[in-house]
Amino acid sequence: MKAVLLTAGEGTRMRPLTLTKPKTMLQVAGRPILQYNVEALRDAGIKDIIMVVGYKKENIISHFQDGTDLGVNITYITQKERLGTAHAIGMVRDAADDHFLVLNGDIITRRDLIMDLLKKYESKNAASSIILTEVEDPTSFGVVETNGDLIKNIIEKPALEEAPSKLINAGIYLFDNTIFDAIDQTKKSSRGEYEITDSIKIQINERKVILGLKSRNKWIDIGRPWELLEVNELFLSEIEPKNEGEIERRVTIKGPVVLGENSIIRSGSYIQGPVYIGKGCDVGPNCYLRKYTSLGDNVRVGNAVEIKNSIIMDNTNVNHLSYVGDSIIGAKCNIAAGTNIANLRFDNKTVKMETKGEKIDSGKRKLGVVFGDGVKTGINSSFNPGVKVGTDSAIGAGAVIYENIPPNAVVLVKQELKIINYRER
Repeated sequence: MKAVLLTAGEGTRMRPLTLTKPKTMLQVAGRPILQYNVEALRDAGIKDIIMVVGYKKENIISHFQDGTDLGVNITYITQKERLGTAHAIGMVRDAADDHFLVLNGDIITRRDLIMDLLKKYESKNAASSIILTEVEDPTSFGVVETNGDLIKNIIEKPALEEAPSKLINAGIYLFDNTIFDAIDQTKKSSRGEYEITDSIKIQINERKVILGLKSRNKWIDIGRPWELLEVNELFLSEIEPKNEGEIERRVTIKGPVVLGENSIIRSGSYIQGPVYIGKGCDVGPNCYLRKYTSLGDNVRVGNAVEIKNSIIMDNTNVNHLSYVGDSIIGAKCNIAAGTNIANLRFDNKTVKMETKGEKIDSGKRKLGVVFGDGVKTGINSSFNPGVKVGTDSAIGAGAVIYENIPPNAVVLVKQELKIINYRER
């Protein structure tokens, strides 16, 4: 059986992180989101994978290539126009088997979840099967009405009082090839896209057997930046200690730490695991890495730096006397000496962050910033909780940033100097 990974979209709610790469290529605990799904499929015995790519597809193809390094066989199909999930799945009709798995690439799943779906499908004569998960507020999802194992209806984003259940479509499917007939009949939704849930409803109306599987195994949806931190915490909590680099004398390590090849932790540093440190990193001296910190490859952390519960991406420097708390810092950034990134509001309220033009309550009491790739900060600059800074922007020395900064911007502090002759005071 083959599997299809849908990874053509950008992930606009994750901007500015996705201005330079697809959402599925954002890293948590040292690996891209998409790689966790590739490995889960492989471990479930599925080695032939079709990736439907589009937005900045070169990032995906250059990382995975033909899949040999991960023990799978990957082929690529380009979705030039992103016209919805049904359109994307329809593109694989000549490459898929009679039965095939489909996973949204930005949803992290596990081997056991896939195994559950395969077993359920084999035990029933179903045209389509869908993984279901239960949520407290289903109003932002496709909500499923069931009769036992059978799916009777799918309602997209209903009002809470109109939702038939709290079970939602998790974006993991197993289809037979009759799905392509339903896709051919599918019309554009109000969003202007061809939705796979509409195709499945066509199958329901044709009285085909549509199964829903509510699995107890882990399923994770990553839609907003702070959810990236939650997933990073989850995967770091499962790591085993591994040292492929160098640890100097008088380094204190508490808890599991992964240290990549050609990386060094310098004297006087205190590492409170779980912490992930990639390849070619230079950490310390005298720095403090707190729990759930993940450093990409070739990251430099300078003297007397403190980092807490943050993701620092490849080739970024965090220079001496800086603090980074509960934040996501993109690739190729330079955090100048004395930069302070706050993660706690002075009134102790939960932090809000702008997503697609709307201020969203993260529900988190502690949340710092999101920097796109290539951001540069000046010495002694400060950032309020919930701020986003766009790609390749520069923040001048001494600036206090309390609102979002767009890409390619320069922020300078204008001050007036008054110089007085000392003897004439």
